[in-house]
Amino acid sequence: MIVSENTQEFASFLKTTSIENISLECPFCHCEFTKKKREVQSKFGQHNNRKAIFCSYKCSTLSQRNRNKVTCLQCNFVFDKLPNQVRRSQNHFCSRSCAARYRNTHKVKGNRRSKLEIWLEEKLTSLYPELVIRYNCKDVIQSELDIYIPSLCIAFELNGVFHYKPIYGKDKLLSIQSNDYLKYQACLEIGIELIIIDTSAQKCFNVSTSQKFLDTIIEGINIKLSPQWGSNP
Repeated sequence: MIVSENTQEFASFLKTTSIENISLECPFCHCEFTKKKREVQSKFGQHNNRKAIFCSYKCSTLSQRNRNKVTCLQCNFVFDKLPNQVRRSQNHFCSRSCAARYRNTHKVKGNRRSKLEIWLEEKLTSLYPELVIRYNCKDVIQSELDIYIPSLCIAFELNGVFHYKPIYGKDKLLSIQSNDYLKYQACLEIGIELIIIDTSAQKCFNVSTSQKFLDTIIEGINIKLSPQWGSNP
């Protein structure tokens, strides 16, 4: 039984002593039963999340077998989730990759741009004033591209140490590297040349150590520009 703090049942619950019996209804078999307040305090307490209280372990186990059909918010794949998993969130994803892609493309606040990215934007805007360059582009491959130039079909990714070392554990590293691979494949499928720039050696932003990253981007842009304009800026 799940009771809101605003309900009369919850108000009555707060007034009872720890040894008094509480009348409950099993959310699985719907039979009525009683438990002492102290037995359900951990699940039904004032400072805890509301959790379903079953009349028996059997009902609790059987309830978990009743899976609900849900649709992945990112790829529309239909899959099963347990009832308690459905209650945790209204957003459903079939994988961590889909969850990450959705959150990247629907981010509405916060600033994830590094000093290096901001510095590179300033330099590239100055060097190529007539070239449309998009930064942190999220709507082309449904995943974020650090630097993308539509007219040249080229993009650049600045991969820091988190892409190469298990700073937050091996599972997190594998997830990041898997997302990197999917991003590369997505670019390949629509004809975008994706150039990966390893920035893991840079511990903190410094103009002198950032110049080589800028040079790599300039070289990639100029190679694309030279057949069209015949000269470099």
